[in-house]
Amino acid sequence: MRRYIVEFIGTFFLVLTVGVAVLGQVALAPLAIGAVLMTMVYAGGHISGGHFNPAVTLAVLVRGRISREDVAGYWIAQLAGAFLAAAVAKWLVDPPAVKALSPSGRALWQAMAAEALFTFALAYVVLNVATSDDTKDNSFYGLAIGFTVAAGAFAVGGISGGAFNPAVALGAATMGLFSWAKIWLWLVATLVGGAVAGYVYKYVTAETVAA
Repeated sequence: MRRYIVEFIGTFFLVLTVGVAVLGQVALAPLAIGAVLMTMVYAGGHISGGHFNPAVTLAVLVRGRISREDVAGYWIAQLAGAFLAAAVAKWLVDPPAVKALSPSGRALWQAMAAEALFTFALAYVVLNVATSDDTKDNSFYGLAIGFTVAAGAFAVGGISGGAFNPAVALGAATMGLFSWAKIWLWLVATLVGGAVAGYVYKYVTAETVAA
């Protein structure tokens, strides 16, 4: 239960920051989002692993560092935190009418590719800096994870919205930032990115050990 509470808190503050920064049209929103993820990872990483992202949890499952039973608990905690944060963000900012991102045609495939690629990057970084015995007890894991999200948000936020996280995507849809009709785009792309990262990590690690 301690791990689930930590996952709830971390996801809550991540999605809250996304909502307040984006709804409030903060110029450096990607930096704020990466920074809060970094601090939440440092705060709770030693308890829950600091996933705050169902796609990262899926990558850790593929990697073999979490049980299927715990995955369900993590996902429930993450989604609960996201939905509550979305409601709080809307109440805090009270924005005017928001136009939901709803890509179609070529833009839809571009958005899916962007989300899958940077979710892969995020999950791959998490697996290497926070689950590998080769980097055990390092002091840079939170910084690496937070800056991966910030880099992705700066790079492709204008293409896909820069979620890289199913919980963030659902929170964004709840706030009116993403179209509910296209929510599958973010869910499929991010979960595929996370799963592929897990398999790539296992392959690369096996090759390294064998060498």
